[in-house]
Amino acid sequence: MFNSLSDRLTATFKNLRGKGRLTEADVDATVREIRRALLDADVAVPVVREFTGRVRERALGAEVSGALNPSQQIVKIVNEELVEILGGETRRIRLAKSGPTIIMLAGLQGAGKTTLAGKLSKWLKSQGHSPMLVACDLQRPNAVTQLQIVGQRAKVPVFAPHPGATYTELEHPAGDPVEVARAGVEEARQKLHDVVIVDTAGRLGVDADMMEQARQIRRAIVPNEVLFVIDSMIGQDAVNTALAFDEGVNFTGIVLSKLDGDARGGAALSVASVTGKPVMFASTGEGLDDFELFHPDRMASRILDMGDVLTLIEQAEKSWDKDEAARMAKKFADQEDFTLDDFLAQMQQIRNMGSMKKMLMMMPGAQNIRQQLEQFDEREIDRVEAIVRSMTPHERVAPKIINGSRRARIARGSGVHVSEVNGLLERFAQAQKMMKKMAQGGMPGMPGMPGLPGAGGGARKNAKSAPKKKAKSGNPAKAAQERKDAEARRANAAKALPTGAAFGQQAGDFDPSHLNLPKGFDKFLGK
Repeated sequence: MFNSLSDRLTATFKNLRGKGRLTEADVDATVREIRRALLDADVAVPVVREFTGRVRERALGAEVSGALNPSQQIVKIVNEELVEILGGETRRIRLAKSGPTIIMLAGLQGAGKTTLAGKLSKWLKSQGHSPMLVACDLQRPNAVTQLQIVGQRAKVPVFAPHPGATYTELEHPAGDPVEVARAGVEEARQKLHDVVIVDTAGRLGVDADMMEQARQIRRAIVPNEVLFVIDSMIGQDAVNTALAFDEGVNFTGIVLSKLDGDARGGAALSVASVTGKPVMFASTGEGLDDFELFHPDRMASRILDMGDVLTLIEQAEKSWDKDEAARMAKKFADQEDFTLDDFLAQMQQIRNMGSMKKMLMMMPGAQNIRQQLEQFDEREIDRVEAIVRSMTPHERVAPKIINGSRRARIARGSGVHVSEVNGLLERFAQAQKMMKKMAQGGMPGMPGMPGLPGAGGGARKNAKSAPKKKAKSGNPAKAAQERKDAEARRANAAKALPTGAAFGQQAGDFDPSHLNLPKGFDKFLGK
């Protein structure tokens, strides 16, 4: 969504690098480029004027002039101002103190309200709530049926006493939306649902009839939250639409839909600032799981190509199999071989997190490799899985036995070329070496890990610094004398053992033969 804006801002900040001091001309040039980037992204003109004014004022102040790195300070200022126009802080749903929490959805037709109702219900269900959907869009043909299908996919009940309009009776739909909304809330209260999501009708444009119906529903159910669903791709018109709905139903929060589109994203940067209402949620795809809480600071970081690692971590924690992670951690600690079965399990774990492109775009600096990421084929993981599953169990554990004929058989079984099998085996060999090196050598700076003093690698280091064993003399008489001296030392050491021994025995009664000791160790103990 923000690729164009991100590219323009990143290029602008590159021109500031290496400058120890910024002149007023440098600041003006930077602000001018930021203004052009925002206008090109369809951000509303009043928002652009206010944003650039604050950036220029702070950039020319003591905040930047006294900074050790003025260019980084400018980036910091722009980031903070972006967070401010996006809402300032994360806003969560205000739950009712008693009875069900009522959430009403409003917006234009085609903005994605019905699909978003299912996404929101599934998200709330994952948070431990018991939501119910209410179908109040009786004007659009098959809107009720669509909500019922979405509810089935989200495994959330739907209250729909009327089928709504059909293509043959658009002018006189069955049922009163206001009565359906009121009855739906009462049904949820009786069946002990703690959240009610009311899906209302939309129109192709803002009109008086639609607003009046929405106002009547609002008065009838008195919702705790009224969420305005807006299409992120509509550009400058987003501001006028948002102001009309704010005046009509006085919404309490904004939901951005279709945030995964290729539009310029001005709506997201304009609506919150113009209306003064926070962006609460964002829809980032077509699936029911493509829905997330909106964090202004994280979105600003994405726009400035600083990444969104926190969201990436949250997705990993939500989808990662903890038992599999514990198994791999134990295997890593025991320094066991990393097999192709483990490799396949890790690939499947990554796939459970969602789109690889979306995850990689959350990494800092991802805009620099966006073209390569766009060319990435999501089906590559499927091909890897097919190749590994075409191997025998023994081949997965011992890939070194895979010769030419076996590679040809694996390629035929997985429907790929032999070169792809070769490439996978090469990548796996590199991963195996890396895992083995980490298991043996540990990670630098981690106390108690292998590779540090007191552990595996430290033992090797201490062994190198330890004095070497004295070589035996080539003179027979001298060698015999050395053996005699060594036996005398061992005898003296045995006599010096304490009389109170371990295992509750006396030193003289201690017999090491039942222990698995190195050969000749009993002689060292004087036995």
